[in-house]
Amino acid sequence: MVEEILPLVDLSLRPLIDLARTGGPVVILLGSLSVVSVALALAKLVHFRLAGVGRHGRARTALRSALDGDVDGAARKVAADRSMLGGLLRGLIAASEPGRGAEVLLREDVERICVNRLSGLRSYLRALDMIAQTAPLIGLFGTVLGMIEAFRAMQQAGTEVDSSVLAGGIWVALLTTAVGLAVAIPTSAFVGWCDGRIEREQLAMEDLATALFTGMRAERRTPEKVVAIGGQGGKRHAS
Repeated sequence: MVEEILPLVDLSLRPLIDLARTGGPVVILLGSLSVVSVALALAKLVHFRLAGVGRHGRARTALRSALDGDVDGAARKVAADRSMLGGLLRGLIAASEPGRGAEVLLREDVERICVNRLSGLRSYLRALDMIAQTAPLIGLFGTVLGMIEAFRAMQQAGTEVDSSVLAGGIWVALLTTAVGLAVAIPTSAFVGWCDGRIEREQLAMEDLATALFTGMRAERRTPEKVVAIGGQGGKRHAS
């Protein structure tokens, strides 16, 4: 079984090995950066999955229950919710206290929690962004070195310059730029996608916290039944 797999592995890796031999150390460096980029991207996807990014349904349902006065029911709904929005709502319900002063303190604490959690979501993105920015520059550096080598060889050849040799040297030089762009473009696209997911998560957290404090009075048809956590009188159940 192993003897049958090894030739297939060797056949699939041979183009990469030939590419590294042709491009030299610059292509090897860019290949290493691509491996790091893929590893960080996979780690980021797992991080988003474990953090529950984008899973807002249960927290939204619990928010409606809390605003209808069923705070205990809302707490039960988000008790097992491991999403970031569910964790925020769970903390808000547990920490809510009556009185204007308590509301101000709670708002400040909510802001602190949101900043910390969103900062955690941005982990690894700085490294990915650096790879996206430096990979084209490294490729361009390899191209410059290759062009220098090609023109040096042309100078040494004097009047007996072989155009095919010169074209081959230029082709090898441009190869590093192509590899650098091949590493940078998908990495940059992934960073942009992650930034979009984090931005939507931030908006969802801000919307939930504001709705819980204001009771969504502007959106609900029965404002007399609306209960805002930390509002006047500090009631946790609708009258």
